[in-house]
Amino acid sequence: MTNLTQVTQYGLFVNGQWEETAESMDVLNKYTQEPAAKIAVATKDHVDVAVRSAKEALKEAFAPYARYEVLMKASQLLLERREEFAQVLAIEVGKPIRESRGEVERAAQTLQVSAEEAKRIHGEGVPVESVPGSENRMAFTLRVPVGVVAAITPFNVPVNLVCHKLGPALAAGNSVVLKPAEVTPICAIKLASLMEEAGLPKGRLQVITGDGAKIGAWLLENKDVNMFTFTGSPQVGELIRSKAGLRKVSLELGNNSATIVHKDANLDQATTLIAQKSFNNAGQVCISVQRVYVHIDIYEIFLTQLKEKTKSLVVGDPMDEKTDIGPMIRLSETERVETWVKEAVEQGANVEVGGRRNGTFYFPTILTNVNDDMKICRQEVFGPVVSVATYENVDEVIARVNDSDYGLQAGLFTNDLKFAMKAAHEIEVGGLIVNDASAYRVDHMPYGGVKKSGNGKEGPKYAIEEMTEERIIVLNL
Repeated sequence: MTNLTQVTQYGLFVNGQWEETAESMDVLNKYTQEPAAKIAVATKDHVDVAVRSAKEALKEAFAPYARYEVLMKASQLLLERREEFAQVLAIEVGKPIRESRGEVERAAQTLQVSAEEAKRIHGEGVPVESVPGSENRMAFTLRVPVGVVAAITPFNVPVNLVCHKLGPALAAGNSVVLKPAEVTPICAIKLASLMEEAGLPKGRLQVITGDGAKIGAWLLENKDVNMFTFTGSPQVGELIRSKAGLRKVSLELGNNSATIVHKDANLDQATTLIAQKSFNNAGQVCISVQRVYVHIDIYEIFLTQLKEKTKSLVVGDPMDEKTDIGPMIRLSETERVETWVKEAVEQGANVEVGGRRNGTFYFPTILTNVNDDMKICRQEVFGPVVSVATYENVDEVIARVNDSDYGLQAGLFTNDLKFAMKAAHEIEVGGLIVNDASAYRVDHMPYGGVKKSGNGKEGPKYAIEEMTEERIIVLNL
């Protein structure tokens, strides 16, 4: 079990060794705002050594079945230590303990699926012999590792999103330099120990902690990094793409997720799922429901039910089994959400539920009488706030959903197959979830967005395609 009072010091994991540094920084317990741990602060030299070690490790054979064995063992170890990791999540993220356990279980599954995919990486035959003059030739493709992958992960899902980058990268035969968010790095550090115990060869994983902007810049400067995989803000994603040059980049950059509730929807189902998926992890999820468009014929009954279910959510200590919503990641983020809501109210929005802050807690909030140009609708809130608006016809609501800089996922509640198929073709997102909210995800599905939501896909099978290169082999017989 995790000691909730002792402040532990964690080092860097470089070239198979744990290394202390001259400088350290605190990681806060997000509920108490007291230091929960200290982490090492890397210098440029540490980053360069880590990349060099990762590149050197590629010279040692790491066969597909060996990758499978390591990742499967890591998955098993993670499940065995579910409670330890869940408690760390609750402390360093502020995520409720029940939700934290769910994340750990999903992360173990992500590693398991990655292990299975390690045995399925393959090329294909290419019929070059069908071209005149090539009758005596045959060809096939191989998928080969890209090399050194820099994985930069966010604060909000620091076990599963690390596994979504680490698992496929290792399964594909790459080395990884992992830079977790400085406010929630402990789970990533513990995953490195777990990988080491599972038998991961020396140098295949490096974990660098400290100032995110500096480490990111040093990684981008290092030409031995072959690919960047990043989850975070569009601003940082655009910076990475501009600095990476011709190297591979995979970006998952957020959303202002819309969910449509049509007049024929199951309202109990819709309100239950929207109440859950607007506010889990205090709304700090890329696909959390932010914009809800409800058909005008059912608006009143929908709003009544959604308010009732939102009011029943328990806000409090993440370690309490009854808690549904914990604190936000830092006070400045809570204050930002408070400012956005106040601005919307000044512009005419009504607060139906919530709309108040207590320290780092922001209470689950429903806004009505909003318009699509309000900041609370136009930008990504990344907090426990959902806006509810009405619509009258299908074409109108599809246009309003698409009137966004983002396009990660959207939800649609309807039993009208014609509407569902029209939405599937016309809504501009990476994923449309029918009869569930935008925040539905399982870990082996392709996951990624369009527009400012980024490019590339997560989900082990799909991420492996991003993290490998296709090489053609032509034999002249």
